[in-house]
Amino acid sequence: MIRILTGEKGDGKTKKILEMANEAIKLSHGNIIFIDNDNKNMYGLHYNIRFVETSDFPISNYRELVGFICGIISQDNDIEKIYIDSIDQILKNFDNDDLIKFVKKLSSLSQKYSLEFFLSLSASVDTIPYELRDLTI
Repeated sequence: MIRILTGEKGDGKTKKILEMANEAIKLSHGNIIFIDNDNKNMYGLHYNIRFVETSDFPISNYRELVGFICGIISQDNDIEKIYIDSIDQILKNFDNDDLIKFVKKLSSLSQKYSLEFFLSLSASVDTIPYELRDLTI
């Protein structure tokens, strides 16, 4: 399953995705990963959530981010959910075609490894590609 949290900059998406992750850990039987482009939100997460900051790694496109996520998955067979905050900040040059391709790759990983992905993206719902709008929350 993939869910995309959308909204304009300053709408509280980061706060919402942090709350979602913190709530999920209470019911989780596996591990939860939280990926962000900086570490300013690290201390807002429950201590059992694994925080991963991307700024130290050379990630410049969605393919590299998928590879990065695959590396995380390969190290931990007990992951249930992966939260990715500010996908548009992690990937600076990111358009709707890339978003569609990225979500398709995540969908394959989700099905193969029984994972749930939650993404936040600074964009209004009407700018999200039509084929992804049913994934928005």
